Amino acid sequence: MIEFTLPALGADMDEGTLLEWLIKPGDTVKKGQIVAVVDTSKAAIDIESWHEGTVAELLVEPGTKVPVGTLMATFLEPGEAPAAIAHSRKIPAATGSQPSSGRRQMVSPAARQAARQRGIDIGSIVGTGPEGAVTLADVEHAARESGTAGTASSDKSADIRKTIAAAMTRSKREIPHYYVAETIPLATMLAWLAKENSERPLAERLLPAIALIKAVALSLKQFPEFNGFFRDGAFQAATAVHVGVAISLRQGGLVAPALLDAHAKPLTQLMQELTDLVRRCRAGSLRSSEISEPTITVTNLGDQGVAQVFGIIYPPQVALVGFGRIAEQPWAENGKLKVMPAVTASLSADHRVSDGHRGALFLTELRERLQHPEAFDQ
Repeated sequence: MIEFTLPALGADMDEGTLLEWLIKPGDTVKKGQIVAVVDTSKAAIDIESWHEGTVAELLVEPGTKVPVGTLMATFLEPGEAPAAIAHSRKIPAATGSQPSSGRRQMVSPAARQAARQRGIDIGSIVGTGPEGAVTLADVEHAARESGTAGTASSDKSADIRKTIAAAMTRSKREIPHYYVAETIPLATMLAWLAKENSERPLAERLLPAIALIKAVALSLKQFPEFNGFFRDGAFQAATAVHVGVAISLRQGGLVAPALLDAHAKPLTQLMQELTDLVRRCRAGSLRSSEISEPTITVTNLGDQGVAQVFGIIYPPQVALVGFGRIAEQPWAENGKLKVMPAVTASLSADHRVSDGHRGALFLTELRERLQHPEAFDQ
């Protein structure tokens, strides 16, 4: 028997509220399949299964808030008979887990979350989305009609701020941070990017941000001590580079979901995935793997006009890379002074795992990678 528990979706999550089961007893579940939608303090998250099997029992009812690690369901392993299930836990199956006799109402995770926050009965809303699905816009319209439009947004923003503050307080208390920074010339990279984009259709054009993320991912293969987790008193290096990208939320606060396997994917694919990630993040629809898997975080505040940023590490990660704005500045080269576009890159790192010398070498590697963007996809 396989036990399915509520996963920890980041260091700042202690509990979650089950919004919806997407499976029922008897269903066959594949690895990576989305099986439930859980509301956290920041977003509604699509929870994926890490196992294959047949659903035996659903033990938590939609609408229930449970701590991380709570047993939510059981699956039968391939070939296992239903009689093998032990009912000694005496946990009642969720009464809402059985399908109704009528057609199931289709509701987007963001819409369900918004309706719950505003105290609106989702069943009373007529959906205008594909196949009659209830969308976030439908809920917002219903909220305006009922006069409940503003309160939930401000309450949610306050909750997000509290959650972020708790996580960052833990980070500064537990992690001995150190910081190094390097100003990196970007004339070569920007010229290459302009040439690339001139040969691409509009939908496939690349932003400078994706080149910065790719350069970080490639540099980490040479410096694995910045890519992984500090758990149980020891560093655990990650085998792949999953770059968490800090994304601001419309209601305030931010989340940092992962671009998975950023080191191995071509720039075009990464750009498409980043665009999709930002869209789904701000719509409140992320996957559990995107929240739980980041091995390092990149924050880019350049578009906000900030020259430099020194971030706080997201535990249990051990490093964070920050980029300020790309701006022209005086640059001395070969005894001559000229104007050069450049960016300040910073590294916040965990002194239990690395030191300033290695941090400086990492930024040097990052600088050199950005001078050869043509090699990113090789």
